[in-house]
Amino acid sequence: MAEEQPASVHEGASTPPPPTGTAEDRKAAAALSSLDAHDDDGTAKSGADSEALGQAMEKLNVGGAKEEQKVVPRRAVKVDPADVNMLVEQLELSKVKATELLKAHDGNIVKAMSAFITASA
Repeated sequence: MAEEQPASVHEGASTPPPPTGTAEDRKAAAALSSLDAHDDDGTAKSGADSEALGQAMEKLNVGGAKEEQKVVPRRAVKVDPADVNMLVEQLELSKVKATELLKAHDGNIVKAMSAFITASA
C-alpha cells in the first residue's frame, strides 16, 4: 500500500513559488495572478482586469524606456516584371518576395540573385 504521509503534507497542495527579488516584480506578479483568476459565473471582465493587465505590461518593460523604431523612407524603385518572373522561376520565390528582393537591390537582378545566394549559403 501507500506510505503514510506526514501530517503537514496535504494531498493536492502545491508549494507557493519563491518570492521574487524586487517590489516591482512582486507587483507585476500580483497583477498577473489577478488576471489568472477564473470567473466561473460567466460575467464580463471588469475594467480592473484591463487595468491590472496594463500595469503588468508596464512592469514587464525592462528599463522603463520605450525604444523608438526608426522609419526608413523607401525610395520608389521600378521593378521589371520580367525580372520578377525570372527570380520566381530560378530561385523558386513568391512574386512578393522576388519583388522585395529586387527593390532592396535597386532593381538590379544580378545583385539581387547574388545576395540571395550568398545569404542562403
